[in-house]
Amino acid sequence: MSRTFSELLDAFTAAVHQGDGAAFGALFTEDGVYDDVFYGVFKGRKAIASMLEDYFHRDGENFIWRMYEPMDSGAIGYARWLFSYDCKLPHIRGKRIFMDGVGLFQLRDGQIARYEDAARTAELLHQVEMPDDKRLKVVGRMLARQMANPGWDEHQ
Repeated sequence: MSRTFSELLDAFTAAVHQGDGAAFGALFTEDGVYDDVFYGVFKGRKAIASMLEDYFHRDGENFIWRMYEPMDSGAIGYARWLFSYDCKLPHIRGKRIFMDGVGLFQLRDGQIARYEDAARTAELLHQVEMPDDKRLKVVGRMLARQMANPGWDEHQ
């Protein structure tokens, strides 16, 4: 089923809200990739469905994810987003967590071939009250992943 980018975004956020891993995974190509800023890379519909059910909904509930100002070239789509949820981590259970960022969607035949986001991560790490030593490790891994992307050679 081919959808417009806006329809794809609506289905994407609805599946997250509902915790519907099967519906979420079905939005991706068979070899689709979801590159989560915190949980890592998940490849294939089954792994992406599991990420939603076994990670997102393990650690949070009452999700609200809204996409704004979508831009779509046919092969690439971007959307600014606001995301919030009630945390289920034991030390801050029930605390409302807020994030904002931009989603990058690589598209193929009306499905998502790859999703990743650029998010304000420091703000999130502060909200979840991550201990400083663990925060440094997480940020170090994020920096290493960033620097492994093509194009950084000329900047060094």
